[in-house]
Amino acid sequence: MDTHPAPDGSVFMLYGREGIRIRMPAGAEPALIGKRPLPTYPDPKAAVEHALSHPVGSAPFEVLARGKKSACILICDITRPVPNHLFLRPLIERLRSAGIALADIVVLVATGLHRPNEGEELAEVVGDPWVMANVRVENHFARDSAAHVDLGFTSIRRTPVKLDRRFVEADIRIATGLVEPHFMAGYSGGRKVIAPGVAHKDTITTFHSARFMENPAASQCNLAGNPLHEEQLEIVKMLGDVYAINTVIDEHRALSHINCGEVIESHLEAVAFVAESTRVPIGRKFGTVLTSSAGYPLDKTYYQTVKCMVTPLDIVAEGGTIIVVSACSEGIGSEEYRRAQERLVRDGPDAFLQSLLAKDFADIDEWQTEMQLKSTRATRVQLYTTGLKGADRQITGVEMIDSVEEALAQALARSPGGGLAVIPEGPYVVPVVA
Repeated sequence: MDTHPAPDGSVFMLYGREGIRIRMPAGAEPALIGKRPLPTYPDPKAAVEHALSHPVGSAPFEVLARGKKSACILICDITRPVPNHLFLRPLIERLRSAGIALADIVVLVATGLHRPNEGEELAEVVGDPWVMANVRVENHFARDSAAHVDLGFTSIRRTPVKLDRRFVEADIRIATGLVEPHFMAGYSGGRKVIAPGVAHKDTITTFHSARFMENPAASQCNLAGNPLHEEQLEIVKMLGDVYAINTVIDEHRALSHINCGEVIESHLEAVAFVAESTRVPIGRKFGTVLTSSAGYPLDKTYYQTVKCMVTPLDIVAEGGTIIVVSACSEGIGSEEYRRAQERLVRDGPDAFLQSLLAKDFADIDEWQTEMQLKSTRATRVQLYTTGLKGADRQITGVEMIDSVEEALAQALARSPGGGLAVIPEGPYVVPVVA
């Protein structure tokens, strides 16, 4: 934990594409909290080739693909900075060398219930013009019932399991993505790219109902007893053979770790790698925490911004303040999320939560509002953004601020001696009192 700001008295925070510098109040001694330094590969392309040749818990892809006719490769949407440009073409080349025609390989964007990625944005997500030119690259649409296969229900919690037909019916199924802390599922990547990534809305809205979300085990950096994780594992097993490519990146988006192989085993290996860096024992609580939504692309909407309000809760002192910086360049988020936020502001937190507890299915995107309550029920939350305009600023459910420097000074005055923690990389860092 670095306890010193820059020589000019400012701290750099991830914000949009460029970031912002925030000057610390006079006399403040901010504790800068970041991930433990991650190693990076001197030759990322060589690391990719090594991972593809040495899979975890399975044969290499070119062996698995022999005699197979089709393949579906899942990739994350624009909200995750996955280094697809490094591994998609080498992976596809191996599948082709095993006899699968390029025309029978589809790269499927695992949008969940997010909007599709199209045009230049889709090209940015894929990151490789060769892939765009040589295989089908398509979006998942969770509301299109005909595009899904109904696999029944999970055994205990009775979650309806409906998954994208293109993935279910492919001979080779591969999920790719980032492994990083996730504020509900413990860690992202692996099984999560499948469900909710390419799941039907009925599956997704069950996952995000209050009976899952209010479970204390549904939290960041925790897989033990986590109901979302357990359901995801069962769904993967219902599918049969599924494989993965898992990546970890550092704060500069450089590749720190990559592996591939059987989806569950390889994911757990990547989790073990990233957990040592992202879960940071601090040893105390703070009266004021300044954090970010991790910059572009995660801070494109207020919907995604909620994540950084939840991850630092363990180190916020009673009566403390969380100050968030997030560009929100695309505004609030979906129309469904907007309606959930309007209900929160109109009805109040208690009534909103009671309405969730009465349902087996969540309304689309209202679960993010529910997660926000975990922060606002426990602490004061303030938001600085240049992206929210007009009425959108009235439905955040948090206190809007126009100056981070002034908000910091006031928060420190409210909590004299409480200390100041600064987390430039937001939800990718999980500080804990140890």
